[in-house]
Amino acid sequence: RSQEVSFILCGVQQLLQTQPQVSVLFKSYQVSFTMSARNPGIELDLEWLSNVRVNHPAVLRRAQQIQSRKLVKKEWQAAWLLRAVTCIDLTTLSGDDTPSNVHRLCLKATRPIRDDLLKSMDMHDKGVTTAAVCVYPARVADAVKTLRAAKSNIPVASVATGFPAGQTALKTRIEEVRQAVEDGASEIDIVINRTLALTGQWQALYDEIRQFREACGEAHMKTILAVGDLGSFTNVYKASLVAMMAGSDFIKTSTGKETVNATFPVAIVMVRAIRDFLRRTGHKVGFKPAGGIRTAKESLVWLTLMKEELGDEWLRADLFRLGASSLLTDIERQIYHYVTGRYPAYYELPMA
Repeated sequence: RSQEVSFILCGVQQLLQTQPQVSVLFKSYQVSFTMSARNPGIELDLEWLSNVRVNHPAVLRRAQQIQSRKLVKKEWQAAWLLRAVTCIDLTTLSGDDTPSNVHRLCLKATRPIRDDLLKSMDMHDKGVTTAAVCVYPARVADAVKTLRAAKSNIPVASVATGFPAGQTALKTRIEEVRQAVEDGASEIDIVINRTLALTGQWQALYDEIRQFREACGEAHMKTILAVGDLGSFTNVYKASLVAMMAGSDFIKTSTGKETVNATFPVAIVMVRAIRDFLRRTGHKVGFKPAGGIRTAKESLVWLTLMKEELGDEWLRADLFRLGASSLLTDIERQIYHYVTGRYPAYYELPMA
């Protein structure tokens, strides 16, 4: 425990003593990142699952501790906010999505921050973009077409497997994954069937996720647990383990459609599962909170959590994503304030 506290304090000290230039964080960072090595998965270990115990009060205390951290300010904050931008899966998952909506979203992903603001921070030539664009399967082809026309390598992510409920027939869910990959998606955000988790059918859940993984082919797979529907921290931890055992490259908190989405207590449980899985298997798995993340301040807290719980490797887009639609707007507002000393009027920033 003393080693853990020492590590935490050291991480915070580094956070508060970052180099005093915005561009320093990106000096050796390649925005056109390559994804981390695939998680091949392991055989389902039911004994591991049966021994799971989650200390509920300790989880809540740790989450409160993370949220009460003093956050970085001024140029340090600007640098961390730009890092957050490069980890965003810029998302539109609305019933009224059209090709024009997706086109605008993709162009925003390629230029997420106004050029003059980046130039003021000496970041205009660093290729700052969002990590990916996330859309419904029916809009994947539109996103791929727009990004290719813009000569951008930003990956297209697609939700699948009966998103958001995951209650359609298994054959239909698998075919949806295959179709999204065929249309050009290089990342697939699958959603689990929560019934299997709630009733303890871990073998059945494992088998389904393995089939989704096979259908993804070379596309990286993020598994959405829909934590708001799982009922307990213990179920969240077990579902996280099963998803990773089945070969998920990322585990993701929520669809954004549940009543409860990405919360810090749930995140603590999930990232501890990632850490335990790494220690036991040697395989790194990414983490993606999604749903309800709207402010720049929240993005800084999420980065702090990842740094303290998993380390610096999880501060990059190959192992950390922020699923969000409106977050980018507030980050750009805060960067505008850092550069100009005032907040922008509504018309002064491009539409996100």
